[in-house]
Amino acid sequence: MKRQRALLAALFLWVAGLAALPGLAAERPIKIAMIGDSTMASYPKPPEDRPSLTGWGQVFELSFNDQVNVSNHAQSGRSSKSFLREGRWEPVLREKPDFVFIQFGHNDQPGKGDRTTDPNGDFQENLRKYIDDARATGSQPVLVTPVARRIFENGKAVTTLTPYADAMKKVAAEKKVPLVDLHAASFDLFNKLGDAASADLSASASDRTHFSRKGALEIAKLVANRLPQDVPALRVYLRQP
Repeated sequence: MKRQRALLAALFLWVAGLAALPGLAAERPIKIAMIGDSTMASYPKPPEDRPSLTGWGQVFELSFNDQVNVSNHAQSGRSSKSFLREGRWEPVLREKPDFVFIQFGHNDQPGKGDRTTDPNGDFQENLRKYIDDARATGSQPVLVTPVARRIFENGKAVTTLTPYADAMKKVAAEKKVPLVDLHAASFDLFNKLGDAASADLSASASDRTHFSRKGALEIAKLVANRLPQDVPALRVYLRQP
């Protein structure tokens, strides 16, 4: 009997040791919710002029193993303000996801009518509300800076989204929440590939904001590649190559 107890105790310690090793911790099913604009949204019925139109949130789940369920609430044309105003945030909170990925900026820019926000004012206030509300329901908010548009001048990628990316970084530091700098990562990707070589990442030749399925997969991969560093709790859920 004493020998059996000793063997059981040794087995328990061995299993406990394995669980403590990085990457071998016991996994449990988790849910990731996503809120944002058209660059993140899902398109089950894309338009005829852009048959491959795909948002990166639509394919983000492919980055994870079967323990992860991604619920994509991103909607085309929404800003951080209009998503709240239209009551689209409350259903996300009712789901009580483990993580909420938040990406806005494109429709917050000047020229978007009553959707426009000030990167130094109400844009930041909206982000703080998303963060506080998510935390109140037990969810971990993750800010994602707005993906760059595939626009080039004199052979170099250019962007007008920097004020919104910087505002997100400021709020992330202030509120101590994880941040994935997709703006910088996508900007670097476009510069690395150049205009011609990155053309097939876009939904059409005239659309330099939205992505083809290939482009969406590339953008989703940029985010996934940052998770081990930026959101380490998700590392064990990433699908291995």
